[in-house]
Amino acid sequence: MTRGGQPKDRTDPERRCIATGESQPKAGLIRFVVGPEGRIAGDILGKLPGRGIWVAADRAALEKATKKGLFARAAKEKVTVPDGLLAEVEAGLARRVIDLISMDRKAGRAVTGFEKVKDWLTKGEAVVLIQASDGSERGKDKLHPPPGDDAYIGCLTAAEIGLAFGRDYAIHAALAAGGLTERVVEEAARLSGVRGMGGAKGPRERIRRRNE
Repeated sequence: MTRGGQPKDRTDPERRCIATGESQPKAGLIRFVVGPEGRIAGDILGKLPGRGIWVAADRAALEKATKKGLFARAAKEKVTVPDGLLAEVEAGLARRVIDLISMDRKAGRAVTGFEKVKDWLTKGEAVVLIQASDGSERGKDKLHPPPGDDAYIGCLTAAEIGLAFGRDYAIHAALAAGGLTERVVEEAARLSGVRGMGGAKGPRERIRRRNE
């Protein structure tokens, strides 16, 4: 696994993180560019013009890059790092995950609500379980993720999950295979790393930890 929580895929081009010095697939990194007037900007979609500066999707790595002058060193020029850069990156990633889940929902590959999610899990239709980071642990423990290392997303708040489904909030959601589900998992892993939640686990792990 990469620092950003991504499985290492050798078909994905690698880039070097300016904070850790490690090379890894782009899927586990955040791209930055030098924008107008030398301002550093996060490039969530990886489409902005300019030479890319890469940082692992990891809270500690991002904080090191912003506080130690590593962007200027990588760019080989004087740059301005906005005070709210990390918050902007986090918000952009969250919006990306929400939008992808919403598109999966419109394609019939995502459901929310305890009973619907439970039904999908029981029938084996769900390949990913999503639960709100600020939801009741007791309530979340009633649902168990499908098998697999990438079968649980726990970095979104109830309000953020709700946005994906056109609601004020939602605690539980599930994704079916296909469509944009793989991309949801990839972007959620980056968001989890940026939020410092790379070790977030599903109900089985939370139960095991409480019993230790």
